Amino acid sequence: MNMDKIILGKRILIVDDEKDVLDSLVELLDNCKIDTASSYEQAVKMIDDNIYDLAILDIMGVNGYKLLEKTNERGFPAIMLTAHGLSEDNLLKSVQEGAVYYAPKEEMSNIKAIVAEVIDAIENNKNTWERMMNRLASFYDKRFNGPDWREKVKKDLAERMKYST
Repeated sequence: MNMDKIILGKRILIVDDEKDVLDSLVELLDNCKIDTASSYEQAVKMIDDNIYDLAILDIMGVNGYKLLEKTNERGFPAIMLTAHGLSEDNLLKSVQEGAVYYAPKEEMSNIKAIVAEVIDAIENNKNTWERMMNRLASFYDKRFNGPDWREKVKKDLAERMKYST
């Protein structure tokens, strides 16, 4: 998979209340057309006024789940990228509320690969959550103290994204 080719010129909205996170993501996704917002209000205006190939939303500090609802209404896929909100409950909520991926900020250095995986999956009618599981399941196993979290999200993943293990 040629990451750069897949994401070249894609229009992406990134919403986070931390300027250093926004700056890093803009730098890492340098071949995309990026809009950034550091508040809920800024993000809502951008969502209402523009069309995006993808949104990357923080959960905490910018009301990420309300923004996810807005991106869903407009038909933009959204990745939930979080640090403080990293939990089994937020992973499940992200699935249930229509996110296409759930990633920890600890994986931010891999955001180009994550975005390419998501866009490639969407464009080829593939399962974005399956890609997330392939990339991050072992990370979450360690973070969530074992693989029990998989059973908690399995039903919702199966219903929402036709994912099964």
